[in-house]
Amino acid sequence: MSKVLLWMMLTAFTGRPLLSLGLLVVGIWVLDRFTLRFLPSPARWLARWHRGGELARTILVNPHDRRARAELAEMRISQGRHAEAVDLLTPNLEAGDEDVDTLFLLGVAYLGMGERAKGELLLDEAAKLDEDFRMGAIDLERGRLRLKHGDAKGALAPLERFVKGRHGTVEGRVLLARALRQSGRDADAALMRDEAWAEYVSAPRFQRRRERMWAWRARPSRPLAYAAIALVAMALGFQVMRQLPGALGGPEHMYPPDAYTAGEDETFE
Repeated sequence: MSKVLLWMMLTAFTGRPLLSLGLLVVGIWVLDRFTLRFLPSPARWLARWHRGGELARTILVNPHDRRARAELAEMRISQGRHAEAVDLLTPNLEAGDEDVDTLFLLGVAYLGMGERAKGELLLDEAAKLDEDFRMGAIDLERGRLRLKHGDAKGALAPLERFVKGRHGTVEGRVLLARALRQSGRDADAALMRDEAWAEYVSAPRFQRRRERMWAWRARPSRPLAYAAIALVAMALGFQVMRQLPGALGGPEHMYPPDAYTAGEDETFE
């Protein structure tokens, strides 16, 4: 609703609905680049889309290419398309791929589908092969998906292990704070959110870019403040545009009414 109101305000100032829509889209994208980076980068999105198409064509030509199946399944999991990931990985498991990567991805896919028993069992098997796989990724996914399904107390142990093993994680601390709050431990949750923000502030730039969204979740007042500043700046910019001669376009700003009257008088004489 707020986006519609902004578009109406822009249209009132510019008098051009399509231009206002374009300005609104560009403004939202720029604001996102400087804050949460929730919207995907167009170049990265195109590269992933192209790679996904290549992998799908490879599997169509050679259904037994298990490496292509695993890579495409990981993409589908990141897109939230867990059922497709299960369909892609099941033939790999049936063919004898019981490595930690396959078990981990298939477990996450089943958990994403809501089939917790199968997902947890596969993650247990993956942990037997490599408990510290991807620096605690098994514990992170187990805690994240238990929390998603309302099992906050069950999420505490894996998330605590993950935070202990990966010291600089902001995401792990935010998820752990959420689990603590839902378990009734509000004071511990507040301390964990403070730790998450402290880790973000002291992290190197490349890590801050990757975990910026989780840092804003630790301190939700920050993005709201930035959004308010952006709205004030936009409003001031519109006021300046209204005061500039001819900024809104239209012949009446280029030619005063007296010029039209004078021209008409001369013609009739």
